[in-house]
Amino acid sequence: MKSTVETLSPTRVRLAIEVPFAELEPSLKKAYRAIAGQVNVPGFRKGRIPDAVIDQRVGRGTVLTEAVQEAIPTQILAAVREHDVKTLGRPDVEITEFGDGEPLKFTAEVDVRPELKLPALETVEITVDKAEVSDEDVDTQLDGLRQRFATLKTVERAAQRGDFVQIDLAATVDGEEVPGGSATNLSHEVGSNQLLPGLDDTLAGMSAGESATFTTQLVGGDYAGRDADVSVTVRTVKERELPPIDDEFASLASEFDTLAELRADLVTRLSRVKRVEQLYAARDKALEALVAAADVPAPEGIVREEVRYRKEAMADQLERIGASLEEYLSSEGKTEEDLDTDLTTAAAEGVRIQLLLDTFADAEDIQVTDDEFGHEIVHRAERAGVAPQQYYDQLVRNGTAGAVYGDVRRSKALALVLEKVTIKDSAGTPMSLDELRGAETDAHSLEHSS
Repeated sequence: MKSTVETLSPTRVRLAIEVPFAELEPSLKKAYRAIAGQVNVPGFRKGRIPDAVIDQRVGRGTVLTEAVQEAIPTQILAAVREHDVKTLGRPDVEITEFGDGEPLKFTAEVDVRPELKLPALETVEITVDKAEVSDEDVDTQLDGLRQRFATLKTVERAAQRGDFVQIDLAATVDGEEVPGGSATNLSHEVGSNQLLPGLDDTLAGMSAGESATFTTQLVGGDYAGRDADVSVTVRTVKERELPPIDDEFASLASEFDTLAELRADLVTRLSRVKRVEQLYAARDKALEALVAAADVPAPEGIVREEVRYRKEAMADQLERIGASLEEYLSSEGKTEEDLDTDLTTAAAEGVRIQLLLDTFADAEDIQVTDDEFGHEIVHRAERAGVAPQQYYDQLVRNGTAGAVYGDVRRSKALALVLEKVTIKDSAGTPMSLDELRGAETDAHSLEHSS
């Protein structure tokens, strides 16, 4: 086998490979054996059919085609090793010359990991917002608690945004009732936009016993995309009554006896949350700075594959909740081209970050221990709701165990990055990764205890 490599771009190469016909002999033998086990020829046992009979019955061309398809991956792998090409994704193969008894000539274009010049981490400085908890922050949390302990009181006035109403709904299209388009004694918060577009605008100003009709576009069912006439009748109007913020409310809404104690606890909790936000901001800003400094390109083929995967995953997720991609796009006011653009931008950024972290991992010779890999398997298995061994077996069958290994390795590389870059808050106070991690742990503990 002879091969050459041509650089097409920083992220793509073309391998030109020539294989003498004699080197295809093992693949030809495999092809004959495979075909002999698949066809039935009178007078011969399956798997024991002579090559000449296969040539006569099936055709020599079919055998050659199968042999070539079997040989090409092996030859590409040999060329990749010969030229030390760090491939990404699947190659695009084109056979340029081949005939019976003649050399096989083909090209394979494939994305490759770019050579990156990494900046010195110690020279990178990032700034995150200071973790300050204001009185307004605490008041917002207290208001959320008041909403949870609010009561509803029937009022004799027109509905306003924020009120709760009991309503009857009935939808028709061209005078015909819409299947599933009717509801009786339905509770709804005016202004929440939880039901039909246009409903909240219609309800605002209506009193108990009043009816009205409005037009809206349906997003699901047999009449998706069509305008429907919806009649709505208000049965009752109720306003939300919030409890006063005092010591009695603190006792009702928490384990504390006084409002001062409750406010102090909220300050503690919010401080932990803001420190976690600092950690995530530091991560994002560090990666953004390093990707820019290293001028990391995004291989187009890998980005296309990632966009395809994300789009399919989105469609599957929507299907599980009884919706479609078309319905989602309609509700968001987007076209499929808009979605593709958004996905491509996000995928390209994700690929750049992966390439950067892989390069750091190589430069620092970062390894993943069996315990670290096993811990990640257990964690993912718990989220998936399956046994760890079952989850691992699925990864092996799908050929994706290596991807999980890569994710763990990149996580370790990211931790190293955050340890070495300089992190300060907006007041100029230096911050350490251990300090930020501690805040994250404390926040999770508080979340589970609340």
